[in-house]
Amino acid sequence: MGRKKRRTVECSVEEVLLRGPRGSEIEGVEVTCPRCGERRTSFGTSDASVTRCLAMLANGCPFDEDNIYVEADDD
Repeated sequence: MGRKKRRTVECSVEEVLLRGPRGSEIEGVEVTCPRCGERRTSFGTSDASVTRCLAMLANGCPFDEDNIYVEADDD
């Protein structure tokens, strides 16, 4: 089998409020893939939370693509 082409995909990152385990609201992040609209969320707003979401997108691409997901540069 041939190797899949790796593509860098710039994803949007938004701070959101997520429902916690006891029903309370907790700050978090939501990362969205612009290619397919797939979304992943994580508690916390640190770089580690964003990195976790990007990794979850890479591990669960609905198109079975081998993408490199990065945070979009909004400058």
